[in-house]
Amino acid sequence: MPGKIVRLPDSVANQIAAGEVVERPVAVIKELVENALDAESQSIEIQFEKGGKSLIRVLDDGVGMSRDDSILAMQRHATSKIREVQDILRISSFGFRGEALPSIASVSKFTLRTRQKSSSEGTEIRILGGGKPDIASCGMSPGTEVTVANLFHSVPARRKFMKTDRTEAAHILQMCRLLAIAHPEVAFSLIEDGHEVFRSPICADRRERVREIFGKRRVEDLISLEFERDRIVVSGLIGRPGVGRSTRAEMITYVNNRPVDSRLLNYALIESYHRYLPRGRYPVAFLFVDIPSGDVDVNVHPTKREVRFRAESVIRSVVMTGLTERLADASSKALLKFEKVESKPVDRSEEPSIPAPSVLPSRSEPRKPFPEIIEKPYVPPVSRITKPVEKQTPVASSEKVSIWQFCGVFREKVGIFESPDGLILLNARAARERILFERIEKSLQGESIPQQPMLIPPMLELSPLQASLLTDQLSFFERVGFEIESFGRHLFRIRSIPAWMQSEQPEPFVEELLQKINNRGLRPGDTHPARTMVARLAAISEARGFSVRDRNDWETLAKSLLNCDNPLLDGRGRPTFVEMRNAELTRKLMLDGPIKESDGLDGLG
Repeated sequence: MPGKIVRLPDSVANQIAAGEVVERPVAVIKELVENALDAESQSIEIQFEKGGKSLIRVLDDGVGMSRDDSILAMQRHATSKIREVQDILRISSFGFRGEALPSIASVSKFTLRTRQKSSSEGTEIRILGGGKPDIASCGMSPGTEVTVANLFHSVPARRKFMKTDRTEAAHILQMCRLLAIAHPEVAFSLIEDGHEVFRSPICADRRERVREIFGKRRVEDLISLEFERDRIVVSGLIGRPGVGRSTRAEMITYVNNRPVDSRLLNYALIESYHRYLPRGRYPVAFLFVDIPSGDVDVNVHPTKREVRFRAESVIRSVVMTGLTERLADASSKALLKFEKVESKPVDRSEEPSIPAPSVLPSRSEPRKPFPEIIEKPYVPPVSRITKPVEKQTPVASSEKVSIWQFCGVFREKVGIFESPDGLILLNARAARERILFERIEKSLQGESIPQQPMLIPPMLELSPLQASLLTDQLSFFERVGFEIESFGRHLFRIRSIPAWMQSEQPEPFVEELLQKINNRGLRPGDTHPARTMVARLAAISEARGFSVRDRNDWETLAKSLLNCDNPLLDGRGRPTFVEMRNAELTRKLMLDGPIKESDGLDGLG
């Protein structure tokens, strides 16, 4: 009688391993490109069709393999990177397990062609779904070419779990960009469905590579970083103080040139920027950490996206020190430059009648005074005579508006008012958000949204994932007042913006909406919740940096707030003001009845 435990055939074992190593097409390309980098390639070309499901081809000009090595490489756990168990503790290459090639070959129509420079001919190996390899000689240039066709054709259940061709292609584009940025010394080219996505020659540094792949606009927001301590080198490109995003999607971290997901490095980035970004905003960074290979374990996850550090506290301390010093230096230089412009002397002797030039405010400065903004209507005013008066709350009545008496300001952001019922503490920014939230939400309820055309339409350059998402959601953006048109691959032009938008640069708002949609925080198909979310995000964005300067501004702000349908909370549910009733003030200050001069003094003589 046979036992219950049996040895799995190699074909089954390879397909099980492939489920861990090869999750989707982008994992195949990552493994093949890393092999090409380990082969000391100077040029790598990646081709794919239909999101990588139909065809993947990676060509390099590396050292290549001999016939015997190429045959052995198709067996599991065959590798040139390690020899003994101690080597795992000091891995300096990208690949080392020897699982990628056999795993990929077990779930696809696989072809490997390779040739060394010293050989007169190459070797070609064909494998169909993990079957017996077909080996032959071939003619080719020195290097290696791997072709993967009909991925997961032998595992149809796995194909059902893959996303659309556009989504899979976006993941591939993003991964290729990350690998290309880490290796500016290697020429990269990416071809999708026969069309060239990008072609970047060998670059002098990472800044030049980022400019070629992500565009000039992205590079302008980045500053260089170079720091070394305790044999740990921290380098890369990080966002300038004040440059942030609504999600962590652009916090890209590398360890020894390997793109990784590290909670420790993400924490170090966020903490280092806490003085330079408002709450809820995340930094932009291409952060590279180079440490001795023995101090990091990359053999934690099959995809090698996670790593474990031997001395986490030291890594965190060094990274945060380098980041904070660089940010402080960039912030002080920006402030010094601004002060020089402000204090530039003006020679009035020759032209006394010409006033001194004024400095235009930057985006980080407070917006224009509140009365100028608040008087600008977003929609035709609705008569309040026909509105039924049902609310019993004193602060919402029109009579109450005129009897809030302005008293002063606390910490420049909180207005102090006196009312017949007590004392009011008004949060300026929360009040501003509530006013804008209701106006924008009402304007979005109409069938047609008033628009304002852009005199010079700004260009919006997106990542592959964002571009794919925006293409799918152009109709939604049109429903909320934007007119956006495609202007090339991953490039869009914003021709019109909603009438309620006051920002001169709508690109950050569009990117923020895309991030919300991508994270399922905004569902365009749910009309009413989607409009509410857009109004909330717009109000928060427009109120950012808002300040009130004088008594008239505070009084206008209070009147506008109390004319809202719900003046108690802003769009995020925070209180716009706090009221301390007379009874509460009387009790806390012990103001009940007259106080005799002798009270509390008896027996002290």
